[in-house]
Amino acid sequence: MRVQLLYFLLFIVLISSCGPFTKLEKSTNWEELYNGANDYYQKGEYNKAIILYDKVLPVIRGSEKAELADYNYANSHFKTKRYIESAGYFNTFYRTYNRSPLAEEALFMHAYSLYLDAPDYNLDQQSSKEAVSAIQQFVTRFPGSASYERAMEMLNDLEGRFEEKAYQEASMYYRLKDGLFPGDFLRACIINFQNFAKDYPESKYNEELAYKLVEVGAGYAENSIFSKKEERLNEALGFAASFYRKYPNSKYTPEVKHFEEETREELESHLKLKKEYADQAEALKAEQAKALAPAEKN
Repeated sequence: MRVQLLYFLLFIVLISSCGPFTKLEKSTNWEELYNGANDYYQKGEYNKAIILYDKVLPVIRGSEKAELADYNYANSHFKTKRYIESAGYFNTFYRTYNRSPLAEEALFMHAYSLYLDAPDYNLDQQSSKEAVSAIQQFVTRFPGSASYERAMEMLNDLEGRFEEKAYQEASMYYRLKDGLFPGDFLRACIINFQNFAKDYPESKYNEELAYKLVEVGAGYAENSIFSKKEERLNEALGFAASFYRKYPNSKYTPEVKHFEEETREELESHLKLKKEYADQAEALKAEQAKALAPAEKN
């Protein structure tokens, strides 16, 4: 019984291996391959279409049939979610047939493929940057396109990912400021918070980071060496003044005032100590001059 079942399965495999597609794939008639590829494409059997286009495209390159076949080939990769490949093929199509009625759609699909391949904000954003560049190329080249608004939505989404990634990086330094080497991370916070505000001036995170800038500025100044302390304390007070200007009704105002008061007290103590050091230095200098006076007379 098992032997009969094995023979039956083998017969089914042999029959299927001699199906229409297998016969067509082995064909050397390029017209037959071309028509077959288009037929499978129209049926939505894109993997089979890709196999046949792979065989026929080198043969028809440069002919009037190549344009549609090249577009279908690129779109078949898109339909099977091979977005990196489809992006490359759509881009090649646009550069080869830039006067084609399909050129606009090909350039959009190039950008759209890269957009779909772009990762979440917490991963490396190099491919997202390539997608942004492609979208910008499309909207510049075809500002009146029906796909313009869709392209701008994609662009805004990608820029939102960059913003979120930048915020998360800034937040990482903020969390590390309480570690073993706070000075390095406090300074990193200051740089990252300021850069974030420059890069994303309309961000919803700016108020929060402006408040934290006052906090880390005060902490950085407090932990500074004596020669740098006055400058950094004044810098922290400048952060507080800037915060009040930008966010007069902020929920963070009480915390900012707290850090500002602590910073002013620290500055007063520092200036007092600085004066004491200066007075001591002058007194020591006077004593040394007085001690040297008899020796100079002799």
